[in-house]
Formats: sequence, C-alpha cells, structure tokens
Amino acid sequence: MSVLIVIPARYASTRYPGKPLVALRGATGKSMSLIERSWRAAKSVSDVDRVVVATDDYRIRSAAEAFGAEVVMTSETCANGTERCAEAHAAIGSAFDIVVNLQGDAPLTPPWFVEDLIAGLRAASDAEIATPVLRCDGATLNGFLDDRRHGRVGGTTAVFGRSNQALYFSKEVIPFAAKTYGAAEQTPVFHHVGVYAYRPDALAAYPGWPVGPLELLEGLEQLRFLENGRSVLCVEVQAREREFWELNNPADVPKLEAMMNKMGLE
Repeated sequence: MSVLIVIPARYASTRYPGKPLVALRGATGKSMSLIERSWRAAKSVSDVDRVVVATDDYRIRSAAEAFGAEVVMTSETCANGTERCAEAHAAIGSAFDIVVNLQGDAPLTPPWFVEDLIAGLRAASDAEIATPVLRCDGATLNGFLDDRRHGRVGGTTAVFGRSNQALYFSKEVIPFAAKTYGAAEQTPVFHHVGVYAYRPDALAAYPGWPVGPLELLEGLEQLRFLENGRSVLCVEVQAREREFWELNNPADVPKLEAMMNKMGLE
C-alpha cells in the first residue's frame, strides 16, 4: 500500500499565531523551526512514498521550500488538519492507499509511532481511520492534571473498547481515576498522540460532514468521525523511554527544548 504523509501547517493559530515558524533549540544549540523539525520527523519514518507540507500561508511555504520540503498550497477555509490533508491529497491526484496526518506541532513524534500506526491500519481491513495512543505513567498523568488545574490546554486523552475502537477523546483527563499514581507507575489513562492514518474514501468524505457539538466543544477534529458513526481504531504505541510532547502553547517551547537536550536531539 502506498503511503503519503501530509504535514498540515497554518500560520493563523488561535492559541499560538505563527506557531509553525517558531524556532526550537536542540541539544547542539542549533535552532530549527517547528515545521522543519516536524518535516524531519516525517522523513525519518520508513516505507513512506512521499512527504508534503500542506499550508495556506506563503511565509510557511517559503520557509519549508528553503529547507527542501515539497509544499502543497491549500485553501484558507480548511477548518483543521484533516480537512487540509483531504484537500492536499485531492490536489496531488488522490493516488495513495493510506494518508497520514502528521501534525506540524509534534516534532518529537518517534518514527515507530507512525510506523506502528500504518501497520495497524493495514492489518485492520475494516478500519477507516487509525490513531496512536500511549499509556500514561504517573508523571505524565500528574502533568496533565496540573495543566487542567491551571487552565492550560495539555494533552488529549482517549478511551476505547475491547476491540480498540475509540469511544471518546477529550482535552479533559479521562477516564477519572481516584487513585494517585507514582511517577513511574502505569495508569489507566491513555495519551492520544495527534497523528492519524486514513483510508482515502473516509478522508475525502470528512470535509462534507457537518461539525457536530462535541467537535465544537472539545476542538478535536477526530470527533467528527465518531459523531458521524465512523469507527476510529486506537493503536497502542510504546514510548521506549522516548519523551513526547506537542507544542500547544508558548509555555511548551522550553519544555520541548529541555526534552530535546535530554535526548541529545540536534
């Protein structure tokens, strides 16, 4: 099956305008933009046929082409990354069997997260969309809870059934757990990793579905699939002692830089 990775990137983020062009300093002291780091993460994934940056902003296009990325221009009306991926895939001929949405705010996404995701979708012939989930340890869960207490948008969590079909995604910490967990202790909470793999038919249909109340309330694009009766396969991935975080707020910049320094990433 042919695989396309699309990195959707927009300049006019509500929470963090200009986010794709924010510079992040790695362990060597070298600074690279968020979009370049996300592109490098995508290029490190094995068995991928093509990687493109999808944007509606010429500042992002110029920056991406300067470091060697292929860019597909999309419209300003795309409401989220999934709609932008759908438009980009259509623009290049809708020729791929699997389209991966590797969002441009997750430069620390390990390649095996995406590789395991693609393998999971390939193995589940009846699945239309798949997304990775990572079991939280106590330190991560406590960090999520601290973010919510202080009104910050932290990680998204996911709950799913026995067949790994998603039941719900939320920016709140779900499921509720009364117990307090130690830093290294495994918890029943799963961090949703913001990467998606789509079958082309489901991706093409997505922009035509109405935005439902849950997507509107949570601000989570994947809920549109659930609200329209489509199943979402959750693929559990392993951290392998690799730290992972997304750039959601300006306060996350030093957090990501500290993680890159600790892991020795350029």
